[in-house]
Amino acid sequence: MSTKTIGLLLSDENDWPSVFEALARKFSPSIRCGDTTCAIQVERVRIHPFNLTAPTRYNLVIDRLAYWHYNPREWLKKAALSNGVYLLNNPFTFQSMEKHSAYCAMLRLGLPIPDTWLIPPKIGPLGQKYDVTAANYHDLFDLPSIAAQIGYPLYMKPFDGGGWRGVSQINDEQELMDAYDNSGHMLMHLQAGLSDYDVFVRSLGIGPQVISMHYDPGQPQHGRYVVDHGFLAADKGREAQIVTKVINAFFRWDFNSCEAILKEGTLWPIDFANACPDIALTSLHYYFPWAIKALLAWSLFCIKSQRAMRIDMEIDPYFQIADSDRSYEEKLCAYEALADAHLQTARFEEFRATELTALDESMWELVQTPEFDAILLETVQATFPEHEHERFTAHYRGLFTHWVDAEASGSATASS
Repeated sequence: MSTKTIGLLLSDENDWPSVFEALARKFSPSIRCGDTTCAIQVERVRIHPFNLTAPTRYNLVIDRLAYWHYNPREWLKKAALSNGVYLLNNPFTFQSMEKHSAYCAMLRLGLPIPDTWLIPPKIGPLGQKYDVTAANYHDLFDLPSIAAQIGYPLYMKPFDGGGWRGVSQINDEQELMDAYDNSGHMLMHLQAGLSDYDVFVRSLGIGPQVISMHYDPGQPQHGRYVVDHGFLAADKGREAQIVTKVINAFFRWDFNSCEAILKEGTLWPIDFANACPDIALTSLHYYFPWAIKALLAWSLFCIKSQRAMRIDMEIDPYFQIADSDRSYEEKLCAYEALADAHLQTARFEEFRATELTALDESMWELVQTPEFDAILLETVQATFPEHEHERFTAHYRGLFTHWVDAEASGSATASS
């Protein structure tokens, strides 16, 4: 028997990695890898200098760090290019295809993206070369006029995004000018706001697995995901799933979230370059077990199938569909077929149904253990001030008890 290693590349979080490790121990996965049986171990990745020709023992790495930490980002690139390591996510496309590129690509596919403008930074790069270039070639522009063309309310947000950094809701010209003055060197988008919407949807995609959740961005972090199983009609739930899969497959992202707003019958994707998305226990709460199961299931499938890391993007087939005379619904179905082919959806679903039959029960049992409760307590104590520990401990215990009861009765875990 050989051993395959899943690496966890982490930042300051300890909640989901601890539960992921606990689930892997409890489930004790061993899978067929070609002609042999493979045991699976999980290990947290350490960060240090590395030789560009060095081997690695990792077969797959789940990345929650490299979107902001450059040393491990470059190690991931080396591991993929030189060592054949499969990565969740793809640092090559995530680095180059930030939110601006994602908007452009999905507009090209015909998705209903809100009206979006890119505006020059308030403060450009320092130095005489920029000053001369700006004097020679930069056109003066009327920012209030652009905003009036878009219409209020609108949002100003960095073109590359990340964790709601620098995002401002703009309701009038004074707020517009203040936000722009404060944006400094950041390159910003202005995007039409969709006020008075019906519902805000956040879909989490892990491989071909998608869960769509009712999301309230106006709440504090612990209250944004609303436990609500019937908030989308079946056709819109299906559309949210397709859009998420298509975005992820297009950019070669295995682990990403897509935010969309449903307003007057149209589902508007508004923020969908979120590779390395938040899966904190305190954020996802009721939906947290789904995410951990999905991460482990997809990781095991990638190892078993010896799934090759796809660094390049194949966009021409998508654009051929975009340029056809099909309806929007027909294009979505055609895009989904491409996405399912890339994500090996049918093969994964067969693997999930035949070789991971005990995974759901293992997760259900784990949530009821003292080990899980200890992780919950540690997370609450690390996240909230001391005077709120008792309140939030009871809050999260209640949510997970609700999940355990729902799973026991076979209830759905999300609208989809």
